[in-house]
Amino acid sequence: MHEQLINPTIEKFKAEFKAEPEHIFLSPGRINIIGEHVDYNDGFVLPAAIDKYICFAVRRRPQTNVCTLIAKDLGEEYTFDVTMEVKPVQQMWANYILGVFSQLQKPENPFCGMEIVFSSTIPMGSGLSSSAALECGFAYILNELFDLQLSKKEIAVIGQKSEHTFAGVQCGIMDQFASVFGREDKVIMLDCHSLEYQYFNADLKGYSLLLFDSCVKHTHLTSGYNERRKDVENGKKVLWKKFPEIEKFRDFTVAMLDGVKEEMGSVSYKRCLYLLKEIQRVEMAAKAISEGDVEYLGTLLTETHAGLSTEYEVSCNELDFLVEHALKQKGVLGARIMGGGFGGCSINLIKENKVEEVISAVREKYLEHFNIQMKVYQVKISEGIKEYTNEYII
Repeated sequence: MHEQLINPTIEKFKAEFKAEPEHIFLSPGRINIIGEHVDYNDGFVLPAAIDKYICFAVRRRPQTNVCTLIAKDLGEEYTFDVTMEVKPVQQMWANYILGVFSQLQKPENPFCGMEIVFSSTIPMGSGLSSSAALECGFAYILNELFDLQLSKKEIAVIGQKSEHTFAGVQCGIMDQFASVFGREDKVIMLDCHSLEYQYFNADLKGYSLLLFDSCVKHTHLTSGYNERRKDVENGKKVLWKKFPEIEKFRDFTVAMLDGVKEEMGSVSYKRCLYLLKEIQRVEMAAKAISEGDVEYLGTLLTETHAGLSTEYEVSCNELDFLVEHALKQKGVLGARIMGGGFGGCSINLIKENKVEEVISAVREKYLEHFNIQMKVYQVKISEGIKEYTNEYII
């Protein structure tokens, strides 16, 4: 099943290091069914790991202190000394790894050199969290190779902190959590405040989850993301000043929000309004998906897109177009922007027998309007990070 990713990664390892890798690890990307931008706002999210992976081929090198990293798809290499303090560098992909290593570089963790080649089927920049897969995959590798006794939850938190400290993105915990905790045919309802979680069956028989990649990534992703966080923090300050007895942001009501609208200002009000409504939608979506109410799940997805576009304002013309025209097609139950925004993918819930028709119609209109070839990814809900041994063939 995974040979098309694993085998070329092994071949690259053998070509570079003249040896067989000792371990193969697969670290998945993720989708988020619903609950966008609430993971850093005490809310619930509904992510799942998917069958798109980063494959790591790995060998320990006890006789050296050098860690050699080869990003096969980028044709780039980075090396560092495991005994020296690591700091952020220009190569962004290396920062995700170095950010993880910096947290584990302790006297009680006697690391040695390593050789690592990695390659991916997670499309970069499409909102499928290739960065979380890279961070958590590397943390998982260190945990396994050096017996660090880290829990799954600790691995997820380490991945998140790497993003904060070495990549400069103040992301929530959802992406990392999904990559580590994913299970086949299960979605995870995660409480982003307590990190408590539960699994819900995701039986979508007769329906497919398709990602339509806009193939655009507007440059204000990081700045826009951090601006949204500031807008929300401003709103929270006003809410807690008025209602100090409320413990968690998600416990505020829309009526409370309306009561401080003028003091808060229109921008922070819109951001907070979206978040409070989205947190409620996640709970309704978990119930719908577990009960097989796929039509209502589709309705909730579409409501989320409207909120992301008009209230949280993280959509763009290309994604609004993809969602609008997908919803015009027969067999589409719901569609929305997925990920941080300003580009990337829409997620679409489509009847299986209508998939090809929908793809053809939307792709044609998108090309005609933007002169961009839309990419399509069909995804299945999959397992989280794990080691693969003797399951590949050369």
